[in-house]
Amino acid sequence: MPLMKSWVETANTVDCPFPLNNLPYGVFSTDGGAPRCGVAIGDQILDMKVAEEAGLISVAGGVVFGGASWNTFMARGKNAWVALRARLTALLAEGSDARAVAEPLLVSQRNATLHMPLEVSEYTDFYAGRHHATNIGTMFRGAENALPPNWLHIPIGYNGRASSVVVSGTGVRRPWGQLKGPNDALPRFGPSARFDIELEMGAIVGAASNGPISVEEAYSNIFGYVLLNDWSARDIQPWEYQPLGPFQAKATATTISPWIVTAAALKPFRCDTPAREFELLNHLKDAGPMLYDIDLSVTMAPQGGEATTIAETNYNEMYYSAAQQLAHHTSSGCPMRVGDLLGSGTISGPEKSQRGSLIEQSWGGKEPFTLQSGETRTFIEDGDTLTLIGTAKGDGYSIGFGDCVGEMMPALDDPYKR
Repeated sequence: MPLMKSWVETANTVDCPFPLNNLPYGVFSTDGGAPRCGVAIGDQILDMKVAEEAGLISVAGGVVFGGASWNTFMARGKNAWVALRARLTALLAEGSDARAVAEPLLVSQRNATLHMPLEVSEYTDFYAGRHHATNIGTMFRGAENALPPNWLHIPIGYNGRASSVVVSGTGVRRPWGQLKGPNDALPRFGPSARFDIELEMGAIVGAASNGPISVEEAYSNIFGYVLLNDWSARDIQPWEYQPLGPFQAKATATTISPWIVTAAALKPFRCDTPAREFELLNHLKDAGPMLYDIDLSVTMAPQGGEATTIAETNYNEMYYSAAQQLAHHTSSGCPMRVGDLLGSGTISGPEKSQRGSLIEQSWGGKEPFTLQSGETRTFIEDGDTLTLIGTAKGDGYSIGFGDCVGEMMPALDDPYKR
């Protein structure tokens, strides 16, 4: 599909992340006003609340854009998703006879503050990137036992904290936790010294389900995607995670990008999952191309310094698609809700430059890497800013998500000091 031209001129350049082909959904505010739904087009935002009040946008079932999230609209169902995208495309397309009415409803992105685009109902994080899982397993169990026996048969995951999902730009405070080194007799309580990122994609469930659903149904139930950074305390995790898995090491924060890129916008970039070593069971079998060709990168900037690109990879490196993860999640009968968020798991490629976490980049802290400033890192230091960037490249256009940014803030004083 080539670039679709818009009367918003800034949407028509090859590098613009928000062309008419994209139309991602977010929540914004201006001048300290109330947050409201908006759609990004070029360097502008179409105010959906005002557009609905003016009768320019109408969704079956009543008012949906009066609040500060896209959950109400998602719950209207797939027919509403398709109809709204078609209406927005017609309104904003080059030559649209609605330009005179719609243009006054645009707000400059430079004058807007972005907020969480959805209310996250529940959050599940997966461990579904083979290169990442192999690297982590090799570090801790040796190359011969890198992948656990179940890894090539099911997408491994755990239930995380929806309450700590935050939008890009939110500062992340270095956490305290129980720490125990391999030579320590007893644990101690202190701030994490091995704080890390995880480069992931997040899939947003837009249609509720109650009971098992197929991979095909799961694919159509996913409303859209965001970039996702699942911050991780690597020195808290080893002491607490056996036998039940991550807990406080993953509870500090999960940062998402501010714009929901719809599954419809990403459809031209669908690609196949990798060849299977073992045939998947029926509830997980591949049902056509369900991954996406999305270039991903991570930059790190020390306080007051310039950013260094420390990783570049692609979403197509995943072993399991979001649809397979969602189908597996429901296979026990687990109900899914509108606004559920599924983290893909860390996305790494086969080369060192493609590793999506610092524990991989520094190989467990043993191999420091160098920033453009000349400083070295193994894990995140106070004042560092980490940025995740995602771009799908089409025929004369780009699809972007908005950067996923978080700054490492120093730990507070001991909260339990007596």
